[in-house]
Amino acid sequence: KDFGFLCFLMKMPLRISCFFWICGGFCRTMEADLQRTEEKVMTEVVAALIWDGDRFLICQRPAHKARGLLWEFVGGKVEPGETKPQALIRECREELGITVSPHALFMELDHVYPDLTIHLSLYHCSIAAGIPQLLEHNDLRWITPSEIPQYDFCPADAEILERIQAEYQ
Repeated sequence: KDFGFLCFLMKMPLRISCFFWICGGFCRTMEADLQRTEEKVMTEVVAALIWDGDRFLICQRPAHKARGLLWEFVGGKVEPGETKPQALIRECREELGITVSPHALFMELDHVYPDLTIHLSLYHCSIAAGIPQLLEHNDLRWITPSEIPQYDFCPADAEILERIQAEYQ
């Protein structure tokens, strides 16, 4: 095995196949494992665009999480076996204690963070029951499109915020 690792290290910079077979193919297995870890896995994320008149809801991420204290739309990861609307309903219940009714898709986009690659689907939603509470977030606000520049948002939301400003201002 030590010899296989040596073959693996020798061939990695050139990305050539091991033709010595001294290692019994061990280096090929290690290279395949490395290539799999280099690939970015796409994480499905949903979020809610909730309006109250001319204002929409934004939430501030907790300080201890990735992108801490940045503002975002309420939502989160789609769990295995869930549809996007089901995930949105669950996330809003967990994070704000509200029940939402998902409506039309507002926008979809892909974004690459250093630690995560996401496919974000933002849906128009209405609150069916409850009043938003701070169950996970640091703060929440109802803002108008003209107030967007006053807040530091997660980078993935930039394109969404531009569209909101263009369509609703």
